[in-house]
Amino acid sequence: MTTLAFIGAPGPMEMMIIGIIALLLFGKRLPEVARSMGKGIVEFKKGIAGVEDEVNRSVYSSESTSSSRPLPAEEREEVTAPKFEPPASAPQSPASDQA
Repeated sequence: MTTLAFIGAPGPMEMMIIGIIALLLFGKRLPEVARSMGKGIVEFKKGIAGVEDEVNRSVYSSESTSSSRPLPAEEREEVTAPKFEPPASAPQSPASDQA
């Protein structure tokens, strides 16, 4: 036996044996059986893709309600802190207000 047989991939001899068994079991119906298996696989993949789409849609809609993607750096507004400006006049003391 080859090392690939231990991993799970059938070798050429195993594939030939599987082909002979399939031919004996299905005979003239083999193309029809293969076609229906292919259609089943396609439908299965479509179902999996639909489930993935629903999951992605629910994840992205719960993350942000405004948009599904963040804005690129070029389109974002630059956020700056307000600049400190000293007062124009000197502070007044409470004693000078009473006089």
